[in-house]
Amino acid sequence: MRTARGLAYSMVVAAGVAVLLISGQAPPSAQQNDPAIRVGPTDLGGTVTSANGPEAGVWVIAETTDLPTKFARIVVTDERGRYLMPELPKASYDVWVRGYGLIDSAKLQTEPGKVLNLRAVIAPSLASAAEYYPAIYWYSMLRAPDKSEFPGTGPDGNGIAPGMKSQAQWLDVVKTNGCYTCHQLGNRATRTIPKELGDFATSEDAWQRRIQAGQAMIQMTNALGRIGPPRALKAFADWTDRIAAGELPAAHPSRPQGVERNVVLTLWDWAGPKDYLHDEVSTDKRSPRVNANGRIFGAPEESTDLFPVLDPVNHKATQVKMLVRDPATPSSKTNTMLPSPYWGAEPIWDSQTSMHNPMLDEKGRVWFTSRVRPPANPDFCKKGSDHPSAKLFPVEQANRHLSMYDPKTGKITLISTCFQTHHLVFAEDANNTLWTSAGGPQSGVIGWLNRKMFEETGDEAKSQGWTALVLDTNGNGKRDDYVEPNQPVDPTKDKRVTAAFYGIAVNPGDGTIWGSVLGFPGYVIRLNPGSNPPATALAEVFEPPMPGYGPRGMDIDRNGVAWTPLSSGHMASFDRRKCKGPLNGPNATGRHCPEGWTLYPFPGPQLQNVTESGSAEASYYTWVDQFDTFGLGKNVPIATGNANESLLALVNGKFVNLRVPYPLGFYTKWMDGRIDDPSAGWKGKGLWATYSTRTPFHLEGGKGTTSKVVKFQLRPDPLAR
Repeated sequence: MRTARGLAYSMVVAAGVAVLLISGQAPPSAQQNDPAIRVGPTDLGGTVTSANGPEAGVWVIAETTDLPTKFARIVVTDERGRYLMPELPKASYDVWVRGYGLIDSAKLQTEPGKVLNLRAVIAPSLASAAEYYPAIYWYSMLRAPDKSEFPGTGPDGNGIAPGMKSQAQWLDVVKTNGCYTCHQLGNRATRTIPKELGDFATSEDAWQRRIQAGQAMIQMTNALGRIGPPRALKAFADWTDRIAAGELPAAHPSRPQGVERNVVLTLWDWAGPKDYLHDEVSTDKRSPRVNANGRIFGAPEESTDLFPVLDPVNHKATQVKMLVRDPATPSSKTNTMLPSPYWGAEPIWDSQTSMHNPMLDEKGRVWFTSRVRPPANPDFCKKGSDHPSAKLFPVEQANRHLSMYDPKTGKITLISTCFQTHHLVFAEDANNTLWTSAGGPQSGVIGWLNRKMFEETGDEAKSQGWTALVLDTNGNGKRDDYVEPNQPVDPTKDKRVTAAFYGIAVNPGDGTIWGSVLGFPGYVIRLNPGSNPPATALAEVFEPPMPGYGPRGMDIDRNGVAWTPLSSGHMASFDRRKCKGPLNGPNATGRHCPEGWTLYPFPGPQLQNVTESGSAEASYYTWVDQFDTFGLGKNVPIATGNANESLLALVNGKFVNLRVPYPLGFYTKWMDGRIDDPSAGWKGKGLWATYSTRTPFHLEGGKGTTSKVVKFQLRPDPLAR
C-alpha cells in the first residue's frame, strides 16, 4: 500500500487583513487597456484590483434573473488579476468579486460586450474572511474523541457506544457514512444554532433537538445512536460553542492555482425551494456524445415525484411527474418528524417514487432507480417460485425498483424488480444489461435487467435476475454449495457474504461488475457473472488497508482500476493486477491484497485529535472521466469534494480542486461528462453536476434557495474566449 500526497494548503489572508483599505468600486473602463483581454459582443472582461494591487485567483461572478431560469457564470482571474467571461446570454447582469482574503465587492449592473474593471474589497478581519471559507475549514474544528476513549463504554461510561471499537470507526459515522451522508456540515447553517430552534438549557440539548428536526429525523437519530448520543452531542456542542465564542479555523484555503484558474462555471436554478436533488444525468456513460446539447435530468429522491429537467441551451427548467404502479405506494410525507427551524411543522417532502439515480441509454432515454409499488414482493420473487433466481435465493421485499422515461414521447415505463435498487449502470454488452446496486449491504444480492429481452418481450419477470454474493473459498474456480455468512469457512465449500453494492460500475475490459460496500472498514467487490449469473456468479472481496476505511460511491477506469472515496479522507484506487497472492481459497476473504490499494489524501485540514493521514473531507462519490469530457485527460478520477465545496480531480497523483464559490455550500453526489461538439475544443465539452444537499435552505441565501445545475468547463487559459 502506497500513500500519495495531495496539494498543500497555505494561508492567503495577509497580516494586514484587519485594515479596511477600500476607496469604492471603480467605474467601468471607457476603453480596453490590455490587449490580452479580448472582449467580444457576448463577453465581459477586465481587471480586478484592490488596495493591495491586482488580485490573482479570485472569482468574478455574473448573475441574472432575466432568463427563463436564474443563471450565473463564474470565472477566475489570472496572475495579473485579469478576467474574461465568455459567451454570456443577452441579459442584464449583477457582477461582483469574491475571493479568499476578501469580502464580496458591491454588485455592479452591466450587460455583455463591455470591459468592466472591478474593485475587490480586502476583508476587514480574519472573521469576515473566514465567512467565505469552504465548510471543511470549519468542520475540521470538530474535536474527535481521543483514541484512548475507545472502545466505547456506553451511556453509563464515557458516552461512546460499545460497538465503537476505535476512533476510526467513530469517524466513519461522523463523516461520509453517517452525519455527512445527506448534507454538508461546517457551513453557516450547521456551525451555528438557529434561534428559531428554541431555547435550551445546554448546547447538547440544542443539538439533540436539532437532529430531530424535519423528515430525516429517524436517519439522523439512528446515526447518532450508532456512535453513542452523549459523547457525540458533547463533541458537536463543544464545536458550535467555540465558534460562537469567536474561535476561527486554524487552517486557511489557498486561492485557485494553475489549471484551476482556467475553469468556467455555469449555474442554472432548476428545482423548487422545498425540493432536493440526489443526482443528475446528461448523457450515456458509455458514449458521452449521446444527447449532445440536450436536456439534463435530475432525481429528487424523497422530496417530490416531480423530477427536474433543464434545457441548458434555452435556459429553461421544467418538471415531469414520475408515476407509481400502485396508489398504495408509501410516501415520504408520512416520515416521523419534529418541526424544523425553517419550515415549522410542515412536511415539505412528499414522494412515493423516491427517485434516486438516473442514467441515460444509447437512445437518450432516462432510466431511474425508482419506487413503483409497496415493498412486499410479488410471488415470483419468493420461495416456491420457479424463477431461476428465486429458486436459488428468494427475496421477500424491495423498497425501490426501476422506471424509464422517454423524452421523445413522454412515455414512462415502470418495472417492478424483486431486488432493491439504488444506483444503476449499463454494461457494454449485446444485451445492454442494466446492473443495479442495492444501497446498504443488508439485501445480500445484486440484480440486473436484460434490457434487450425486456424490450423484445415486455416481460419484466423473465427479463430480470439477481444473485447472492458468494466467495470461492474452496478455490476450485467455480461456484459450489456454500456456507452462510454466520458460519466458519469450510475448505470443501464456498462462502456467502452479507453484502450488496452501493456504488456500481462495469469493467469495460472483461465485463465484471464492481461495487463498493458500505460499513467499517467496508469493501470493494468484484463480481464475475459467469455463463448463468444466478448460479455461476462468483465474488471477490477486497478490504482497504488502514489508514483507509469507509468506501462510498465508486467507479472504474478503462484499464479496470477501481476508484472510490474513503471516509478516512482519502481517494483510493484498487488495481487487482497488483495482487500477489491467490484471489480465491480460504484466505481470500478481504485482507489478502493490500498491495492492490493506493491511498491519496484529499485536500484540506484534518479533524482535531486525528493524527492519521487524510483530511476532514467526506467525499460521497468518485466518477472516472473515461473519455476526457473535461480536459484533464482520459481515465481521470474525480471525487465529489463535499466538504471542499468542489470537485476533486486526481491528475498524476495530485489533486486539482475545482471549487464552486457561489452560492456557498456546494455539495454534490455525482457528476457526469458530455461531449456536445468534439470539434469545438473546450467549448464543446464539460462536466455536469448539481447541488445535491437534502437541505437547500442551508445554502447561501437561506430559505428559498433552490438546487442548481453546475456545468464545469476547462479553458486553455483564464482569458480564452
